Amino acid sequence: MTRNQAAAPAPHRQGTRRRRDWPLAGGLIAGVIADAIAGDPARGHPVALFGQLMTAAEQRIYDDRTGPGIAYATGGIIVGTWPLVVAARATGTSPAGRAAVTAVTAWAAIASRSLCGAARQIATALSAGDLAQAREALPCLCGRDPQQLDDAGITRAVVESVAENTSDAIVAPLVWGALAGPAGVSGYRAVNTMDAMVGHHSPRYERFGRASARVDDVANWIPARVTALLAAACSPAVGGKPAPTWQTARDYGPRHPSPNAGWCEAAFAGALGVQLGGVLSYSGRTEHRPEIGTGRAPAPGDIARAIRLSRAVTATATALAAAVAAAARG
Repeated sequence: MTRNQAAAPAPHRQGTRRRRDWPLAGGLIAGVIADAIAGDPARGHPVALFGQLMTAAEQRIYDDRTGPGIAYATGGIIVGTWPLVVAARATGTSPAGRAAVTAVTAWAAIASRSLCGAARQIATALSAGDLAQAREALPCLCGRDPQQLDDAGITRAVVESVAENTSDAIVAPLVWGALAGPAGVSGYRAVNTMDAMVGHHSPRYERFGRASARVDDVANWIPARVTALLAAACSPAVGGKPAPTWQTARDYGPRHPSPNAGWCEAAFAGALGVQLGGVLSYSGRTEHRPEIGTGRAPAPGDIARAIRLSRAVTATATALAAAVAAAARG
């Protein structure tokens, strides 16, 4: 070794130096807090505007084939993610700017306050014996036919909807935000919105909506199972036990026709000690779904417990997403 080589300073290992993404973590937390305080925007909600745009696109390209449905889903993903990719690049050197973009995007995508509020409204109507009011309010929470449902049927529908939407409207945006930033939050919300619009079984959408439904299945695969895990971990908040709750999710989740919703519903059933599933009706079409769980039939008081569990999962998922977002990155 020569003298010059010996005197040369050690190379700076910048490529292996780790940094933490605190703006992303802080933005996700701020978005959840904004939703808890303010709820959804009263006007000009970005998800509603996206829905209007995709409705117009459907009217222009609809055909009863899978090809136009693939084009529809692809276009929706691009529309849902590209503005946030541009915003992320524009604020890339500004931690405050990146945190603000993340917070606003998360606020628009996460719907914990509206979910819990809709469920509580129905629970209040059931407690007052106002079945007609409960039936009238149910479509704000889920798409089931409410007119033939009694107290027990409405209660079961609400608990199942709170469970599924805890994943779709809370945990999933946080997971995708932690993994892919604001574009992940917005892109996921676009996928989930398209699935709600065209991704269901009906004569019109059986082929056209297939691509949107499949993309939504993929996007929710991990979040649904994270939701089940968090529901098990948070089950003591509603008198449940983590191990039996997780076992219920594992046993009954795969029996549901949806590859994802069953995991959330089974975890909530296990935590609450109730049995979900059974006969239901969508748009006049009756479905016989497997029973989920081994507990009693849910009672109206279980809606408040489901809301409490959803809030506990929301808080835990927020902390987990922030930790992942702020984790060391090369």
